[in-house]
Amino acid sequence: MGLTFEVGAPSASGGRRGVLHLPHGQVQTPVFMPVGTAATVKAVQQETLEHIGRAGAGAQIILANTYHLYLRPGHELIRRMGGLHRFMGWNRPMLTDSGGFQVFSLAKLRSVTAEGVEFRSHLDGSKHFFSPEHSIAVQIALGADILMTFDECVETPASWERTRDSMALTHAWAARSKAYWLAHRHEVPWEEQGVGSREQGVGSREQEQGVESPHALAAGPPSTPYSLLPTPCPSTPCLFGIVQGGMYPDLRRESAERLVEMDFDGYAIGGLAVGEPREVTREMIGLTLELLPKDKPRYVMGVGYPDEIEEYARMGVDMMDCVLPTRAARHGLLFRAAGPGEAGPAVRMNIKRLEYAEDQRPIDPACGCMVCQRYTRAYLRHLFVAREPLAATLNSIHNLAFYLDTMERVRDSMSSTVRAMGRPITLK
Repeated sequence: MGLTFEVGAPSASGGRRGVLHLPHGQVQTPVFMPVGTAATVKAVQQETLEHIGRAGAGAQIILANTYHLYLRPGHELIRRMGGLHRFMGWNRPMLTDSGGFQVFSLAKLRSVTAEGVEFRSHLDGSKHFFSPEHSIAVQIALGADILMTFDECVETPASWERTRDSMALTHAWAARSKAYWLAHRHEVPWEEQGVGSREQGVGSREQEQGVESPHALAAGPPSTPYSLLPTPCPSTPCLFGIVQGGMYPDLRRESAERLVEMDFDGYAIGGLAVGEPREVTREMIGLTLELLPKDKPRYVMGVGYPDEIEEYARMGVDMMDCVLPTRAARHGLLFRAAGPGEAGPAVRMNIKRLEYAEDQRPIDPACGCMVCQRYTRAYLRHLFVAREPLAATLNSIHNLAFYLDTMERVRDSMSSTVRAMGRPITLK
């Protein structure tokens, strides 16, 4: 067993709350996953990542990149180190992408056949080959909780015919990915470490240390923490399929239907947020959500700005990831809640601007993150202009806290009741 998903009734707009049970813990959804491309969320250490956001809850789950870790330091080295969790000192759930998006971004350095993709490393030009089987083998060696099928990411824009052919390849590779996963999923490096061998609750590591998790769940009387109920803990990683089909509704429908027939643990919606108008992104997400099973997690890959992740969560998306909060932070772009008279739920603020040189206010007076509690806009602007490395760290911590708090607020606004083990529980 790789995954159990308990989900509540949807709101009028389609949004719903749920709980993902994974080998390294539980995750409340909808959730935003910070991206740790090369086994690190850039500029932010793991200890900080575990405590940012409201009530010091931290990131529940992060994403790591298969392509980059395969090239450096190498998946076999990471396997020998006990897997990616032990290698990077992260004890919470993790998802790895398949490497497909990165491989296909090497347009002039790769060659595609039905068997897989031959490509040259962007690091040293060395030649490599990724097949669906190899992608899953690398992900198993890394030891993530959630693995992704190998898919072809079509260029944008692309003709209907080109998109159809690419989608067909994605479907064939999805079937091969699942076949390999079924045969080898027990080979994860953390199996012998006892991961998944005990009953877990949200924040189980904190509870072992005698600390109540801020994400604790409650069932029945308030004095009975949900985490103390007998909850099956998955013992193997799970596998998600990826819906493709470009910007063509008929192909999106066909892709979703084909993947649902293959019966994956969850489903991702890929190939979006690649330059198309936002209304097209919204249309493709809405169409695809209607076709995916209601009792399985739905994941939109690579999105987006704070207002986008809030909108998609309220539509019924359970999981999202994006490099934007940390990448924007490293370029001086910060996010804060809109004040009186300002449009939207979030305002983008360029900390490089001269107007902040003597501004004694925090980035966001309504934010409780460690950066806003201690530092002024003037100081953060100084760090950035002086090119101090601390600028990237502080900016990234704030932006990540803003994203995580956005999802916390969205979850709080949704129904807090889901069904677990045949009876309702209340999330708090």
